[in-house]
Amino acid sequence: MPPITALLHTKNDGLRLGRALETLLPCSEILIVDHQSSDQTTRVARRYGARVVPADDRAAGDYSASARYDWILCLDPSESLTEALQATLFEWSFASTAEASGTSAFSFFVREQVGELWRVREVPETRLIPRNWGVWNGHFPAHEPSARTLEGELLRLAFP
Repeated sequence: MPPITALLHTKNDGLRLGRALETLLPCSEILIVDHQSSDQTTRVARRYGARVVPADDRAAGDYSASARYDWILCLDPSESLTEALQATLFEWSFASTAEASGTSAFSFFVREQVGELWRVREVPETRLIPRNWGVWNGHFPAHEPSARTLEGELLRLAFP
């Protein structure tokens, strides 16, 4: 069974972080890379059992070395997992290691809030990757067209 480390980059996300962390039940570890927050971000993260490391000059992918597990789920503090995606990740984590290693990365569709409406992005985003997968784009892995798309969605909430 491949355990998952959730990896989130934060900066003054204390008001939105709890919602994201509440949905990470399928993850065995939560790793927060904090970029000098001056609010309650680190306190909220620790309340949910997250391990907080300060951001430094490393590239985003280099933080994967701080993860305890070989599979990394990249999430933004304004995002959360739907129940369907949680169920899919639980099923995936109970799959055989051979099945999990047969795919280089996994993607999810993102449903984002736009004003009072919701829209599903047309292209899924690559978010679940093996630790040794070296293609990173900012805080998230680069899009991988061959990544298998898992059922369920990420919710991206609009915050003022």
